[in-house]
Amino acid sequence: MAITTSAITSSFKNQLLNGTHDFAASGGDKFKLALYTDSSVIGPSLASFTTAGQVTDSTGDYSSGGKVLTGQTHKLSGTTAIVDFADLSYLTATITAMGALIYNTSQANKSVAVLDFVSNKTSTSGTFTIQFPNFTDTLAIIRLA
Repeated sequence: MAITTSAITSSFKNQLLNGTHDFAASGGDKFKLALYTDSSVIGPSLASFTTAGQVTDSTGDYSSGGKVLTGQTHKLSGTTAIVDFADLSYLTATITAMGALIYNTSQANKSVAVLDFVSNKTSTSGTFTIQFPNFTDTLAIIRLA
C-alpha cells in the first residue's frame, strides 16, 4: 500500500488532549523524521514509528529511524497553532523516498504526522533535503485550526 495522504496522525490528535507532546524550543520533546518507500504502510492511523517500508541508503548517511529534527518552534497564528522545524538534509545519500514520518522519540516514538511526497524523490550519492514549508497558518508543516 502506498502513502496516499499527508496528515496529522489520529493518535497525535488524541494525545494532544492529554498533553503528551511538548514542542517547546528549549527543553521540549525530541522529534525525528524517518523516510519511507512507496511500498510503506504509513498513514494517518499509524500510532508510532515503524521500520517497515523505511528507505535504505547504500552510501550510509541515512540510518534506520532517520534524523533528529532541530530548530523546532511553535506559535499561534491567528486562530491556528503552527509548528516548524529547520530543514533537514542527508548528505552523500542514495535514497528514493515517497514520504516521511515525523515522530516523538521523547514519547515512546509516537507518531505526529505523515508526509506524502506525491511522487518518488531521489538522490544518488548527493544531498537529500527535506525543506519545510513557510511558517504560516496556511502552510506550516503542522497546523491545528
